[in-house]
Amino acid sequence: MALGRPPRPALVVLRALGLGDLLTAVPALKALAASAPGRRVLLAPASLAEIVAAPLGYEVLDVEGVHAVPATLPAEAADCDVAVNLHGRGPDSHAALRRLRPRRVIAFAADGHDGPPWREDEHEVRRWCRLLEQHGIAADPAALDLRPPLTRAPEAARGATLVHPGAASGARRWPLDRWTCVVASELAAGNRVAITGGPGEVDLAHRLATATGLGDDVVLAGRTTVAELAAAVAAAHRVVCGDTGVAHLATALGTPSVVLFGPTAPARWGPPRERPIHRALWAGRTGDPHASQPDPGLLAIAPQMVIDELARLT
Repeated sequence: MALGRPPRPALVVLRALGLGDLLTAVPALKALAASAPGRRVLLAPASLAEIVAAPLGYEVLDVEGVHAVPATLPAEAADCDVAVNLHGRGPDSHAALRRLRPRRVIAFAADGHDGPPWREDEHEVRRWCRLLEQHGIAADPAALDLRPPLTRAPEAARGATLVHPGAASGARRWPLDRWTCVVASELAAGNRVAITGGPGEVDLAHRLATATGLGDDVVLAGRTTVAELAAAVAAAHRVVCGDTGVAHLATALGTPSVVLFGPTAPARWGPPRERPIHRALWAGRTGDPHASQPDPGLLAIAPQMVIDELARLT
């Protein structure tokens, strides 16, 4: 017997950005799931959304929109009851959702759409919760937690200090020689270290391992799926990284962390202040987060400052 067409979605949510972006939307995604019985669809990169979709009850339709929202979104999301733009301020993302013919759109004010105003200086987590609150949906910005994936964690990560030296832009990449100082200090203190990174950061991770006398077995960069990376973060003793997706994984999974901020203030993207197991280091300066060179504010963070914060976590 032929399978019938899946039911019309009750809810479609657009958040087709990176890992950190997706994780800052978890409180909003939880609130929306609680408000919408029926088929819930998340339009996001499938490779990233796997760690969020199943725990929160969403079906994922693969959409990549870091540089530009696709003009045409998946037809399986059409004719939904409610479409929610957690992707941006519009107008392109608004227009893409409207083409799905939703009965209702929840989005910020833009391009003729009647919604709450966008606030440039708002924390990313609170931004999306405010959007929902102003549309009558209660959302708790503190509801960031996710349960660890069932995927087995790499052995090298278990009980280790997980070091993630990379970031999406040069402005947020702390220099290698400084990471070397931090790793050397961890090893001198008798702590195990594992090094993570994305496919484009494999060479960086191996250079850090070589500089500190570590073997290839502790380099997880380029060898993990997102679920395996999440499992590694959950199994680690603590995490130290820049302002990148791994920092948000540490928050979501409750792993103590030290996060280095440079061009962007932690008041915009940092871990919750009320969670002392997550420490944000910032020199108080802002700059271009997409620049190719390390931001001067990031360079104002000395290795000893990171070492001291790690010591306070133990």
